[in-house]
Amino acid sequence: MKLSEAMQKKMLLSFELFPPKTEKGMTNLPGTIEHLMKYRPEYISCTYGAGGGNVGANREVCQMIKNAGTIPVTHFTVIKNTKEGIREQLQQYLAEGVDHMLALRGDIPLGETTTCGDFNYATDLVKFVRDEFGDKFEIAVAGSPEGHIACRSLDADIAVLRQKQDNGADYIMTQLCWDMEQFKYWLDAIREAGITIPVDVGVMPILDQAATINMALSRNGCVMDRELCRLISRNWLFPNPFNAKDSDGKPFDMFYEDKIRRFKEEGIEYTIRQIDEYRALGVDGIHLYALNKWKDVSEIIDRSGLRTLI
Repeated sequence: MKLSEAMQKKMLLSFELFPPKTEKGMTNLPGTIEHLMKYRPEYISCTYGAGGGNVGANREVCQMIKNAGTIPVTHFTVIKNTKEGIREQLQQYLAEGVDHMLALRGDIPLGETTTCGDFNYATDLVKFVRDEFGDKFEIAVAGSPEGHIACRSLDADIAVLRQKQDNGADYIMTQLCWDMEQFKYWLDAIREAGITIPVDVGVMPILDQAATINMALSRNGCVMDRELCRLISRNWLFPNPFNAKDSDGKPFDMFYEDKIRRFKEEGIEYTIRQIDEYRALGVDGIHLYALNKWKDVSEIIDRSGLRTLI
């Protein structure tokens, strides 16, 4: 059964991992996957570097996921990719038993104005994969509840999402979104636009101040709602979270350790409340960014009741 078909029957749980850059990280990853498998995820996705720079590591992680007993979903971008290169890489994935993908444009390389490849958009990639491989791949596509930062308007972004569906996409994985009112508006708007494929919601756990701010402003241009801003303010690391220690590694803030601990505790509670809201909206899946760790994600799942382990 396809994941998109399974979503018609129940809300799925899944995780996102990334290929570690170090040998130690790669060695530790199977243990992390083993811990995550306790929650019986329907799939685990693995990110893919710009231009396939880490495609070998990506394929290795996909095999770890497959061997652990669940479906690997590989991210795949058009950055620096030719038609022939895309065809060859996807044939390799199929040969290795990986037939689920998240079709992405990817981030434009620094200093460039184009993808430096044969395709400029994820819509093109979706159509190419469908034309070349038929139904051999199940294709997920990204959805941006606040609109992609490169798109001229939310309406235009929704129109592009409809085009992805028309070109053969099976379901949507959303970018992170902390503004629940905006998410509700977007969910109604895409259904009004005739987008009927399932929506699997990407959830970024709130665990670290600097990482949260960086992810919101430098990567996604997304809103941090009032409660998240208050959470950061209550535990603000002076002079700022990006420069919290001196050259010797000593914190400037005398309450550094207490704030780090408190922020993480409150961040986990914030994440659980957000998951509650998503579930109440009837989304088709919760896709947790595990950040190659399992302890914090496990606490979130246990406390939120996402899985009853019997």
